[in-house]
Parts: sequence; structure tokens; C-alpha cells
Amino acid sequence: MSLQEEVDLLRRVPLFAKIEPAKLKLLAFTSERLVFAPNDVVFEQGQQGDAAYLVLRGSADVLVDTPDGQLNVATIQEHEIVGEIAILCDVPRTATVRAAAELETLRISKERFFGLIEEFPEMAVEIMRELAHRLEVTTGRLREAHAAAGTHSAQ
Repeated sequence: MSLQEEVDLLRRVPLFAKIEPAKLKLLAFTSERLVFAPNDVVFEQGQQGDAAYLVLRGSADVLVDTPDGQLNVATIQEHEIVGEIAILCDVPRTATVRAAAELETLRISKERFFGLIEEFPEMAVEIMRELAHRLEVTTGRLREAHAAAGTHSAQ
């Protein structure tokens, strides 16, 4: 994939849609492209976060450790970003991310990510929207899992 193709992909991501092409070219140039095979782990829950990952191609499962094993709380698709919570909040990774299929990502370092937010404050609003949406979805799935666990323990 050429640098221009990466820039075109970045423009399709809502988070980066309003950033000028020259800045996107710099982002693509300064970020590392990584390819993961199906079932490869991108990062594990509890690890220190040092980067966010933008999915260029493929999908990944977001898994949270529970007493009963890992619970799949979300699937990240093309043009979505994952791993930003750990770098935004300076906390360990809140979930494990594993490639569901062959996965191609752009690894954006913590420093570069914060530099973009400082330069383009509208990115912060998009990040807040995305995080609020994820919290809503994850809370719903955890509620469903809790209800299902309650049903099983009652039998």
C-alpha cells in the first residue's frame, strides 16, 4: 500500500476526516504498519499502553477477562481505532485485542496521537463520541452476560 493509499484510508476514519492531507501524510509516514494473522494478539489486557491501532483491513475481537474466561465485548472493523483508552487515560490496557481475521493496522504512537489532538481539538470531540458509544455497547453486553449468568446459576 502506498503512502497516498494510506492517506486516503485515514481520510475515511471519522477521527481524521477533518485533518488536512499533508498532516495525514505525516501521520501515515510516522506510523508503523503491522500485519497480524488470525488469532494473533495485538495487545493484552493489563499491558501498558504505548500506542493506538487504526484498522486498515480486517477485524479484531475485543476481549475482557472475567472469572469465567474471556468475554468478547466488541469487534473492531476497518477504519476504527482501538487502544486509545490506555494512552488517553494513562492506564493499563482495559482489554485484549485479537485478530479475528488477517488484520492490517497502523500503529500510532502515544506521542503522535497526543500531538494530533493538540493540533486538532475537534479530534477530542470525535474521541469522546466514540468512547461514549463503546461504553454504551459494552455496558449492554455486560448486562446481558450478567443476566445470562444469573439464569444459569438459578438452574
